[in-house]
Amino acid sequence: MLSLVVLISGGGSNLRALLEASEDAEFPARVVAVGADRDADGFAHAEEFGIPTFSLALSSFPDRESWGDAMLEQIRVWQPDLVILSGFMKLVPPRVVDALAPHLINTHPAYLPEFPGAHGVRDALAAGVPETGASVIVVDNGVDSGPIISQRRVPVLPGDTEESLHNRIKPVERELLIQAVLDIANGHIDLKELATA
Repeated sequence: MLSLVVLISGGGSNLRALLEASEDAEFPARVVAVGADRDADGFAHAEEFGIPTFSLALSSFPDRESWGDAMLEQIRVWQPDLVILSGFMKLVPPRVVDALAPHLINTHPAYLPEFPGAHGVRDALAAGVPETGASVIVVDNGVDSGPIISQRRVPVLPGDTEESLHNRIKPVERELLIQAVLDIANGHIDLKELATA
């Protein structure tokens, strides 16, 4: 059974999908804790499912490195097999990435390497592309530049706004994330192998 710590910043829709999936006795992973860099709305999902939460605001620390060290300490309490950044809107310091790699994965609302960074959906619309997508990646010390675990295309429709496009990408992100967790738990994806390829 794969143990997961999920880090969020917002509503936690991917977190909820994981929590619902793990209610199935056959699903080979369980969320053991949920962390955030603020008092995130998504904590409500964790509370509903009886999952412990922790929150560490970057502004409470003298610098990003000390915040990262505290975050790593909190994560290590739970001894997770896998840490998932799911809508986590802070760059994780290199020390944290190096300590958790390659068992640190991230979802991103674009077909990487297209449109990395915090505004993938907005950037896709601004570029006028006919399609974008969703990706699940292994986190490295770049910005959305790690090895790709899985991805799928999503069309951009005439009249799409950032919100309408993001709302169509989110369900794809969730499906990719659930499948990635399944594949990692079942040994169909070897993160070490992927990270060194």
